[in-house]
Amino acid sequence: MPFPSDLEIARAARLEPLDTVAGTMDLPRHLLEPYGDDVAKIKLDAIEALADRPRAKYVVVSAVTPTPLGEGKTTTTVGLGQAFSHIGKRATIAIRQPSMGPTFGIKGGAAGGGYSQVVPMDILNMHLTGDFHAVTAAHNMLSAVLDNHLFQGNASGIDPHQITWRRVIDANDRALRNIIVGLGGRLDGVPRQTGFDITAASEVMAILALSTSLAEMRERLGRIVVGYRRDGTAVTAEDIRGAGAMAAIMVNALKPNLMQTLEHTPVLVHAGPFGNIAHGNSSVVADLIGIRSGDYLVTEAGFGADMGAERFFNIKCRASGLTPDAAVVVTTVRALKAHSGKHKIVAGKALPPALLAENPDEVHEGGANLRKQIENIRLHGVSPVVAINAFPDDHPSEHAAIAEIATAAGARAAVCTHFAEGGKGATELAEAVAEAADEPSDFHFLYPAEASLREKIEIVAKQVYGADGVDIAPAAATSLDVYERNGFGELPVCIAKTHLSISSDASLKGAPTGWRMPVREVRASVGAGFIYPLCGEMRTMPGLGSNPAAHEIDIDAAGNIVNLS
Repeated sequence: MPFPSDLEIARAARLEPLDTVAGTMDLPRHLLEPYGDDVAKIKLDAIEALADRPRAKYVVVSAVTPTPLGEGKTTTTVGLGQAFSHIGKRATIAIRQPSMGPTFGIKGGAAGGGYSQVVPMDILNMHLTGDFHAVTAAHNMLSAVLDNHLFQGNASGIDPHQITWRRVIDANDRALRNIIVGLGGRLDGVPRQTGFDITAASEVMAILALSTSLAEMRERLGRIVVGYRRDGTAVTAEDIRGAGAMAAIMVNALKPNLMQTLEHTPVLVHAGPFGNIAHGNSSVVADLIGIRSGDYLVTEAGFGADMGAERFFNIKCRASGLTPDAAVVVTTVRALKAHSGKHKIVAGKALPPALLAENPDEVHEGGANLRKQIENIRLHGVSPVVAINAFPDDHPSEHAAIAEIATAAGARAAVCTHFAEGGKGATELAEAVAEAADEPSDFHFLYPAEASLREKIEIVAKQVYGADGVDIAPAAATSLDVYERNGFGELPVCIAKTHLSISSDASLKGAPTGWRMPVREVRASVGAGFIYPLCGEMRTMPGLGSNPAAHEIDIDAAGNIVNLS
């Protein structure tokens, strides 16, 4: 029999009532706000109500540098969360909500896979409770207030050539990347060039993910910089009186969403910041609840350990005050062979036969990437565990090669079959993570807040990415000076670079050395609380491919969604 699709597995699942799922977290019924039968919002009162309970062990799941093959990071996060119940422990999982842009594009959904997924997966991938729409509406409300401010006389003196606030929509639509607004007659607004980003790239999304309370979210929204005056001083959402309306739109969106896995492990699904120009982690408020809800809180960071995990440590943990106890680095045999640089792999096309042939030496060659990502975890004083996500066509000698690489780097390793077997297939991983989390923690940030922005950029580039140095373009240097004059110098940095290499060059595989990182532009997400240097072209509005998932996703005669992956 062929292995069933993720959607078929999800449809066949028997779900527990959410009251029962919340009960495994010792979360009282009065703190839930049901949203249909299978999802509930959790009231923010839960943070204070659970504050006196014991703190769970905090585990972040990261990975090697992504390849077009997919390493199964979300699937591993879910499988690990389920596996803890198999060794007599209680876990809560916290993940991001998927964007509908990638869901209808080429990436597909983000509910996990096989027998390690969050259900109902169609609800998770389609709107959920409308948090993304709230972010879209709040962001575009500020855009409307900004353009009206210009039309009504521009009392703040905003330089029209230094407006930084665009618009957003939750879709892949390249035609909206660059647009002109205000065309028409005199009453139709002030003509200017602007554009759309995808909602996941909105600063409002990053604010949603990093806020610890409703009051703090309101303050962060007020600090959003929409543009600059000719003298270089910043103009904020508060200055043009747009932040209050945004906060009103976002009230319910700040409440995390409760769902469950196929094995009824509780899952907090909340926020979905972009992994390239934002920090790429789920929400702080979800973690503040989950950290008091069992023995382990398992969360996931976007892309490889050089990106999502570094930002988890240096941005998210600064905001939350929480400290991690262990980190998982997910890898596969295929991924390490890809990082050997010997195979041409194209998403959606058949795998090269040589990639599937037994070749542990090639695994060792690509293992440079795994070694560097283990090192990146250790740079922050956290114990790493390597999750070897097994595929049916892997060879035992290749799994052994990965274990050898991990052991030599001082990390535990475990082979996982959670895709096919659910939590039972990740019990070895759960035991290894439990051991690592019990080790004395030496967690620390990579740089102090008081370091200059240039120093922070150089520290990340050299220590995490392995660069020899940083080359800052004149325009970027000017921006750094402007930000420090405006009082933004103590913010952490979120370096926007390709996710396909540890370096800033997507073509460089493994763990490149002997290169310098170019910084062509620097932008400020002051409300979110970070500065993001751009190293290369970062697409904040993706486009659809020649055969996107949108061509296939449909409904059947009974109204069920079909062809969702």
